[in-house]
Amino acid sequence: MKNILHKLHLILQDDVLRKRVLFTLGALLAFRLLANIPLPFVDTNQLAALLGANDFLAILNVFSGGGLTSLSIVMLGVSPFITASIIMQLLTFMFPKVKAMYQEEGESGRKKMTQYSRLMTVPLAIIQGFGFIGLLKSQGVLLPLTSLDVAILLVIAVAGSMLLTWIGELVSEFGVGNGVSLIIFAGIVAAIPTQASRLFFSFTPEVIPTYVAGLVVALIVIYAVVVITEAERPIPVTYAKQVRGNNTYGGQSTYLPIRLNQAGVIPIIFAISILLFPNMIIQFLGRYNLTGIWETLLNVLNTIITNQWIYGILYFVLVFAFTYFYTAVTFDPEKIAENLQKGGAFIPGVRPGKSTVDHLAHIATRLTLFSALFLSVIAVLPFVIQAVTKNQSIAIGGTALLIVVSVVIELIKKLDAQVSMREY
Repeated sequence: MKNILHKLHLILQDDVLRKRVLFTLGALLAFRLLANIPLPFVDTNQLAALLGANDFLAILNVFSGGGLTSLSIVMLGVSPFITASIIMQLLTFMFPKVKAMYQEEGESGRKKMTQYSRLMTVPLAIIQGFGFIGLLKSQGVLLPLTSLDVAILLVIAVAGSMLLTWIGELVSEFGVGNGVSLIIFAGIVAAIPTQASRLFFSFTPEVIPTYVAGLVVALIVIYAVVVITEAERPIPVTYAKQVRGNNTYGGQSTYLPIRLNQAGVIPIIFAISILLFPNMIIQFLGRYNLTGIWETLLNVLNTIITNQWIYGILYFVLVFAFTYFYTAVTFDPEKIAENLQKGGAFIPGVRPGKSTVDHLAHIATRLTLFSALFLSVIAVLPFVIQAVTKNQSIAIGGTALLIVVSVVIELIKKLDAQVSMREY
């Protein structure tokens, strides 16, 4: 506790750090104000009924930062930007030139990737906005609209999404932490009072065991996420001795830390983004009388979405696969082995070159297996609890809890790094 108070004192005393923290808080406040500005032509009663009965919209509401609760001008949230980032990550896996730009060009390459993601966000926001407006019209949430009204709503939705993406990037540059992650985090946290009041007013003595079990599971998940996020596998590294004149350099022993969970919450975000599209297609096309192969495809998608077991298994598999995929993109054993060799370092008992690459790849594969299983279990845990307790209110609890804890850990690390830099 004394250490925390000391760090808070340092943050408040340092002008630069204090301005960064205040800028972050101001940006999140602006986001919450935007999230409470409703769109025109909305039937609020129908919207409340739809959100309460549709788990798909509940999940989408998490990634819009709570913008769907009142169908605000930022209803799309940062979802189009996340989708664009996913596409760019897929391109790095498919095309070596894109991967080389991302990994070898350093900060310059990452800026190019971000710029391409921004450009891709606009058409994706238009597509998602048009599909979502069609979905809301089919559900009676929007009042009868003319073509001009639809165009106005589409422009507002796209502009709101781009504005939110811009705010997130400003936080990343001038604030503390990752702006997009903090916006999702703020949306989840903002929904806690509403969910808590719902549980409070629906309380009866019969649900005490359910509430206690949910609290215990939440504490276990928080502890597990913290442990897995902080866990590292140290690989011993020794620097070869070099004699220059009468002086001897090198010969020290250190270690190379490899994080157990290198992918973070990205695989879950990827998996949810993929699973959102079939549901949107069903809701949008379900009002048309389709025949032939399109009718068969729609029935297959509807079976996947409505069957909780199939949906849960597919969710588990996608999270597991994306964990391996994202780790393969971000962790390059060949580059690490090359850097070790250039620095005159080697892993004891392992020959430089291909043997070092194989050794690092073998360790990363085993670590990724454990982290992939962990993330997949956390992702589908709410479905299991929901099936046991018959409680719809915790359908997205595990995913939201994982995101919140991971963002808090990342934010604390960023603040610690800033404080340490100021102290030195």
